[in-house]
Amino acid sequence: MTHHRIGVMGGSFDPIHNGHLVAASEVAHRFDLDRVLFSPTGLAWRKTAEHAASAELRYLMTVVATAADARFDVTRVDIDRQGPTYTVDTLRDLQAQFVQEHPDDTASWFFITGADALADIVAWRDPDQILAHAHLIGVTRPGHELADPGLPAGAATLVEVPALAISSTDIRARVGRGEPIRYLVPAGVQHLIAKHGLYAAPQP
Repeated sequence: MTHHRIGVMGGSFDPIHNGHLVAASEVAHRFDLDRVLFSPTGLAWRKTAEHAASAELRYLMTVVATAADARFDVTRVDIDRQGPTYTVDTLRDLQAQFVQEHPDDTASWFFITGADALADIVAWRDPDQILAHAHLIGVTRPGHELADPGLPAGAATLVEVPALAISSTDIRARVGRGEPIRYLVPAGVQHLIAKHGLYAAPQP
């Protein structure tokens, strides 16, 4: 019997950027994770606006961005599921998949998200079930003050990641203004953004 330590990083990844990769790498190191599964959202239930890039392109960008790190994988569970993406469903589906693929093994699960989102966890669907399924890790940029989410002691850990000053919102805006995004996103992601004309300002 083998025990696995698995991280799950959920997000829209619209686009995925180097801050996401640094955060996943830092958490994998600190928590001795064997794998980090990146799970692009299908339809994000908290966001009223549509994603700027399609689910398939966000999935493709995430695959390209994570390909060079043997610890990183990308899952389609949220993209292929109908309806809004809820964290509790992500964890349930991935854990059921794990049991099916590794019936004789055990696993500890860690859900990685932005610390601002973590502070709002009481508003998530079935927060008690989420806590039962995984240890929560909130990643944040250094010096960023957070509201106490009121979680039970030991249920969550905050990790400071300097590269999280990069944001997907800023990258989309930079592309729209014709500004460089090199070194903010992996080169393969930059090529996909250019190839598919993602985030460009609408032509008059």
